[in-house]
Amino acid sequence: MKSTVETLSPTRVRLSVEVPFEELAPFINEAYKTVGQQVRVPGFRPGKAPRQVIDQRIGRESVYAQAMDPAVQANLNKAVTENDVNALGRPELTEVKPIEEGKPFEFVVETDVTPAFELPDFASLKVTVEAEGVSEEDVDKDLESQRLRFSSLKTVERAAAEGDFVVIDLRATQNGEEVEGGSVTGMSHEVGSGNLLDGLDEALIGMSAGDEKTIQSTLAGEQEGETADVEVKVTQVKERELPELDDDFAEMASQFDTLAELRDSTRERLENQARTGKANEARQKTLEALVEAVELPLPEKVVSEDVEHELMHMKGGHDGETAEALAQFDEYLKLMGKTEDEFKADMIADSEARLRQSIILGKIARDRELEVSGELMTAEVVRQAQQRGVPQDQFQKFVDELRTNGGLQQIAASLRQQLALEEVVKEASISDASGTELTEEDLFPGRKAAEAEAEEAEEEKTEE
Repeated sequence: MKSTVETLSPTRVRLSVEVPFEELAPFINEAYKTVGQQVRVPGFRPGKAPRQVIDQRIGRESVYAQAMDPAVQANLNKAVTENDVNALGRPELTEVKPIEEGKPFEFVVETDVTPAFELPDFASLKVTVEAEGVSEEDVDKDLESQRLRFSSLKTVERAAAEGDFVVIDLRATQNGEEVEGGSVTGMSHEVGSGNLLDGLDEALIGMSAGDEKTIQSTLAGEQEGETADVEVKVTQVKERELPELDDDFAEMASQFDTLAELRDSTRERLENQARTGKANEARQKTLEALVEAVELPLPEKVVSEDVEHELMHMKGGHDGETAEALAQFDEYLKLMGKTEDEFKADMIADSEARLRQSIILGKIARDRELEVSGELMTAEVVRQAQQRGVPQDQFQKFVDELRTNGGLQQIAASLRQQLALEEVVKEASISDASGTELTEEDLFPGRKAAEAEAEEAEEEKTEE
């Protein structure tokens, strides 16, 4: 096989491929097998008819035509590899000549490619992380939220105040006629939460059980934006009772016997969360700084195909647009407060950002020859299975499905990009808001301890 590459633009090339006829033998043989199984020839079992008979009945050209697609695909992949073409998206077959006996098979494809670009010196990337440590006030707030989870409601004989819970009946009318679906009885509502109608919380403050009031409010749902009169009746007022923050509470709400132990545990949990948050912020800001430092033209066709595919999926999938899916899409646009053009513009920006990151991190992974270990791959597959609630006895089926639909390749590619980003994070200049440079433990919390545990376990296993 011979192939040549012609650069059409920084993001697109043309590949011209010429395959000697003798190299087409595997594809032609397979085509004869396939056609032979489909053609019924008197006196021969399916698939046993000689080539001469098949040629006479359907024509050699038809068999050669059957061999063209697999021949193009196999030799295209070979040409891409030999010419070190980093193709993006789906190559487009622009010219192909029929297979002719004894003559070279020729075809031409055009494909978008990863453009050539230079990576910055990672040490030149300067990042500031704003995440702060854990204060005693943070611990107090978390303990207060724990108290709320163990609170109870007690009916009181007084007017409702903010933070109370009320049981209410609502009835919405327009021009004296009840709004369809606009009535509800026995609804529990927290005063001041803002979860229901505009103006309702303000009206409820000061109302007692048995009080009634009519307010004007804006409706939601099918009558969204319309104004209606809403009759409000309070049937019960309840106040929240919080348990005392003491040793008894600690024993009830946790595995600890004292409030001091619960407080220490709460602080430790919040500090772990803060460390993880700081590390995640460092990674994200480092990625943003890296992308900002790279000049990278993007292939427009890859972006447009990605966006159109996503829009098609939202409007009904590959089977075409459906009225239900379109209605749901329109409702989604309303909730987002955007026109379809505005939404599409956001999708283009998101697609460009993902593609830019993928190209840059992909180059780093190739340059540094980064590979995903089997242990890391297995751990990620297990994590995703647990996240999706896959039962243990269905795990192998889950893996097989990932293998069939390309999911394993996607996971491997994602992990490889994560490894590439870690290379950048290790070398970039990353500091906190006070100017203190983050350590490796700050950037990869818990990793050293985990590696030490793994080494110790391996040593014990070896000794045994």
